[in-house]
Amino acid sequence: MTGKVRFSLDPHSSPQMDKINEKPQLAIVHSHLEMGSMDGRSEHEFEDESLVTPVNLSRRSNGLNGGYHGSFSTAEQDTSIRSLNDSLWRTLKVVLFTSKINILMPCGPLAVFIHHSFDDKGWVFFLSLLGIIPLAERLGFATEQLAFFTGPTVGGLLNATFGNATELIISIHALKGGMIRVVQQSLLGSILSNMLLVLGCAFFSGGIVFLKKEQVFDKAAAVVNSGLLLMAVMGLLFPAVLHSTHSEVHYGKSELALSRFSSCIMLVAYASYLVFQLKDQRDSYDPVGEEGCQNEGSTDDEDEVAEISKWEAITWLAILTVWISVLSDYLVDAIQGASVAWNIPVAFISVILLPIVGNAAEHASAIIFAMKDKLDISLGVAIGSSTQISMFGIPFCVVVGWIMGQPMDLNFQLFETATLFITVLVVAFMLQEGTSNYFKGLMLMLCYLIVAASFFVHVDPPVDDKNP
Repeated sequence: MTGKVRFSLDPHSSPQMDKINEKPQLAIVHSHLEMGSMDGRSEHEFEDESLVTPVNLSRRSNGLNGGYHGSFSTAEQDTSIRSLNDSLWRTLKVVLFTSKINILMPCGPLAVFIHHSFDDKGWVFFLSLLGIIPLAERLGFATEQLAFFTGPTVGGLLNATFGNATELIISIHALKGGMIRVVQQSLLGSILSNMLLVLGCAFFSGGIVFLKKEQVFDKAAAVVNSGLLLMAVMGLLFPAVLHSTHSEVHYGKSELALSRFSSCIMLVAYASYLVFQLKDQRDSYDPVGEEGCQNEGSTDDEDEVAEISKWEAITWLAILTVWISVLSDYLVDAIQGASVAWNIPVAFISVILLPIVGNAAEHASAIIFAMKDKLDISLGVAIGSSTQISMFGIPFCVVVGWIMGQPMDLNFQLFETATLFITVLVVAFMLQEGTSNYFKGLMLMLCYLIVAASFFVHVDPPVDDKNP
């Protein structure tokens, strides 16, 4: 007996389509025993063809790969864990162990311990000051690392925001506690410190290293910053004069309203300055060397690469900001106690000590760049930081106080406002030539000593004396 075989295939399937889609179709074979033969092919031959099915293929695949799947996944998991540990260790090493100033980091936890154990305001204030110094420097480092991934425009905005983040955090904590005079004097002290002490040290150090030549810098950028500083002085001067002459329409209210309106105008002016500097006039702010060629230091900048990744930089920015905020709370809480324990006026602590700590990293970087004959960068650190505080930091605190319900205004009193006005004039005259030497730096540092001595003997008038 011979068998006659009839089989039916899926109507949507064909051998050609099976090869293209690489999806074998199951051939459903229906055999009916009949007499005869079909091209000499037997039933067993068709049975052999029907052995290749998706089930068989999957079994064969599992047979080949199943033995190695577990070992591959374990190896990949071990590799990922190892790479994660290496990346974490590398980041910790770069952020925490590459800067020598980080040796002061244990002072922060020690200040918290002393506050809760002994409640010694003097030591808490001193250790909090020391603990904030490395945190401020590392915050600037994380901002620079993040700027590698954001481009020049966003990087400039980040530097403007986090460049003086330490001073702003301390000011916000003091503002929350109603210490408006501490906020005003600490921000004023930051401006004076950057313009006189930081710039003076940079000019003096660069002049000593390059004793036989005059260092030059971009005069156009210095003139623009000087104009913004004079605008800030005008914003601070009018509320103080209005209050002192008792010429307000509504006493106590007109002064505050004028301060809030002027603060909004100053913020708009600073935003316009950022757009002008970062987009329209970017080329004019490139470093100018002694021979007059621009972009002399650009090759060094191009060789710089990011030391940590973008998300690592963002993470460290968040961690450092939170830790600075915690220490600032202890610092502000201990100011009055430290003033009594050390017999030092609060005005001197606010104007001199707090800004020196907050600007410690800027002091060092400005001096280093000046000793490398990169005065444009030093000028950007010193004068640029003063511009940020005067045109952004102070108005920002006025707006934040407005939101908090605190009467923060631009009336810095006549003594502080006059000090700032004279300082801006002195620095503007020093910068008008576009050159520097060690004698200019020495004069600026001596001017800062006079300012420091003035605030050491200065005491705020009683609140009752402000009323007519």
